[in-house]
Amino acid sequence: MRFERILEDGRLWAVMYDEEGVNVLEKVFAQWNDYEWLRTFFTLHAEDLASYFHITDIDQAIFDTVDDANDLECLILDINPEANLDELFRPLENTRLSEVILGREKGKGRYGSHASWLRLYAIRLESGRYIITGGAIKLTATMREREHTLAELTRLNKVRDYLVSLGIYDYSGFEDYNEENI
Repeated sequence: MRFERILEDGRLWAVMYDEEGVNVLEKVFAQWNDYEWLRTFFTLHAEDLASYFHITDIDQAIFDTVDDANDLECLILDINPEANLDELFRPLENTRLSEVILGREKGKGRYGSHASWLRLYAIRLESGRYIITGGAIKLTATMREREHTLAELTRLNKVRDYLVSLGIYDYSGFEDYNEENI
């Protein structure tokens, strides 16, 4: 597992898992813009799409996903130095009221005609500094309901546990680790 800097100022990073040739941010945006991948995904999860979002037209779901993904990608990659990433990422647990060390976070798309199903998952190093661990199309109330979102929850926990095993609990420790391992 390695970490790739996404924003030059070090506010945003993405995990590159050993078995993959690209970081997770590149991977999810490639999937969310791949019409064949999306058609397969929405065909497989058509029941969830209809029951949770009341959408039965797979072509509409594909269009909405590509549109939302493009907006989210522009928001992340074009973020200016004054922008606050804490406005994009929120606690994964909707009931969490206080900050925790290496908090598990989610970032959502902001699609207009319905709630966004796009999710980016991240570890919060400190206010405004995050490591993206993965992303998914979430069509159910909880991540544990479907295999693909449960896999993202597992990855989120794996990265958090990895950071803790290295003695990294904040951005300062993460910076030190990166300086030693570049």
